[in-house]
Amino acid sequence: MEELSIKLLKQPKWRIIDQSSLGPIFEAEQSFAYDDTLCEAVGSGMSPATARAWVHHKTIVLGIQDERLPHCEEGVQFLKDNGYRVIIRNSGGLAVVLDENVLNISLIFPDAEKGIDINRGYDAMWDLVKKMLSEYGEEIEAREIQGSYCPGSYDLSIRGKKFAGISQRRVRNGVAVQIYLCVGGSGEERAELIKEFYSRSLKGEETRYKYPAIKPETMASLSELLNTELTVSDMMLKLLTNLKELSDRIFPSSLSVGEQILYEKNLLRMMDRNKKLKMDDPTGPVI
Repeated sequence: MEELSIKLLKQPKWRIIDQSSLGPIFEAEQSFAYDDTLCEAVGSGMSPATARAWVHHKTIVLGIQDERLPHCEEGVQFLKDNGYRVIIRNSGGLAVVLDENVLNISLIFPDAEKGIDINRGYDAMWDLVKKMLSEYGEEIEAREIQGSYCPGSYDLSIRGKKFAGISQRRVRNGVAVQIYLCVGGSGEERAELIKEFYSRSLKGEETRYKYPAIKPETMASLSELLNTELTVSDMMLKLLTNLKELSDRIFPSSLSVGEQILYEKNLLRMMDRNKKLKMDDPTGPVI
């Protein structure tokens, strides 16, 4: 019997929104507004299942819990001093690093009548990544990697080193399963940055919420793990090839007029959430 997660990937058609090459002017607030918009559109039947690929340059995305760090402002200033933009997403999880060598993928499904089980959504993304990397013959595990940043039960790893993390967001009958894939660069260097952020934000204080004790050696990029120089473009080709194999049709798309109206509302909500962090930042996302 075919696994439920594979069935979820076998949509009649996949709408593709490729935002992987928009460059540094494309900001993370926009991405989270896009996914909420697409959740509403897919959940209402306005849109078929959608795969969105996105890249953000030198950006740290914090989770809601990170806002509660006792010295969060000092940690954020450290990140800004190192040339990173900082935003707080509209969902759980903890700090992650995004840059030009990190490919993010969102799969947006309609939440069917019986509902999509949380693990089924995670498994679908895991299965997709396994298909994308099948030629390398490596076992890709999904389990929490202690010592990584933003640890979770669906950390994806090879030989015990994490290269990706999966999250989910549900909005109005739509489900967005999101993954960040560290394609190139140094996984350890990204982890060192987040380790220092938590060090400056905690200053050794005890907190009710347990933040991760980061061990940079637990993280690596796919290029490092596979001993192959991979690019975001390489992974985009693998993504599109595999979605085409799983579907009768894939087609590129942009937002419809109705979706654009929803998007602008969602973007304003994200910008308002991040107003405090942006007060000393002269730049901001373009609507």
